[in-house]
Amino acid sequence: MEKNKIRDKALELGANVVGFAAIDDYENKGAVDPKKILPGVKSLVVLGYREINGAIESENDRSMMASRMGSMEFSLKSNYVLSRYVEDEFGVKVASVPVSYPMSMDPPKGIPTGDISLRHAAIAAGLGVFGRHNLVINPQLGSRIIFTALLTELALESDPPVEDDLCTQCGLCVEACPAGALDEEGKTHTFRCLKVSQPYGIGRAIRYIERLLDASEEERKEMLRDPLFLSLYQASFIGFQYACIRCMAVCPACLDA
Repeated sequence: MEKNKIRDKALELGANVVGFAAIDDYENKGAVDPKKILPGVKSLVVLGYREINGAIESENDRSMMASRMGSMEFSLKSNYVLSRYVEDEFGVKVASVPVSYPMSMDPPKGIPTGDISLRHAAIAAGLGVFGRHNLVINPQLGSRIIFTALLTELALESDPPVEDDLCTQCGLCVEACPAGALDEEGKTHTFRCLKVSQPYGIGRAIRYIERLLDASEEERKEMLRDPLFLSLYQASFIGFQYACIRCMAVCPACLDA
């Protein structure tokens, strides 16, 4: 009964798919121990939100970025409202896990890392399988989906896993990746990906500031008018922007579902 109520509320709030996983079925994969987030955690509620097809396929980076930022903001708000609902309705504690940021910027392996691997949570909650691009392929939405989750003290059984191999092994994601981040099967080279997918991220900002500090007065004036600086400035208050999600856009899996 709890699962039905939570699923109905989540769908009402705008999630497209909802799954449940007992915490013992979630494979941690080196992320944070869920009990360090919510000591009494017993299960995960995983929510999937579809991306906007036109924006994903657009050659205009700003359109694609705006759509991705909108989906992240929408899911963040939905998570908050659903968390309040679960706590009030069932008298348990809940902790929300966002799709991406905020995340630890001082991770053990030097790579920015989310506290919960939402990909593995989605698999455990019966919402899909991994594809060649190391993204989750959902039976209804294919690769064009983002995930969030709630950690809860409710004891909920895991939904049945997806048994079908939804990946066609077409290799389009590998061919389309401009960073070569998918060349090694079963692994995404994170720094290669970030260099292309986040052109106005922290790495480029640091390099630009270092150049600015070493520049002459005249050079600094020019650098402060440079479109790259203005893009970095914009990113500083808009937030992290994804300039490439080609692996998601070219994946044909389940597009006719």
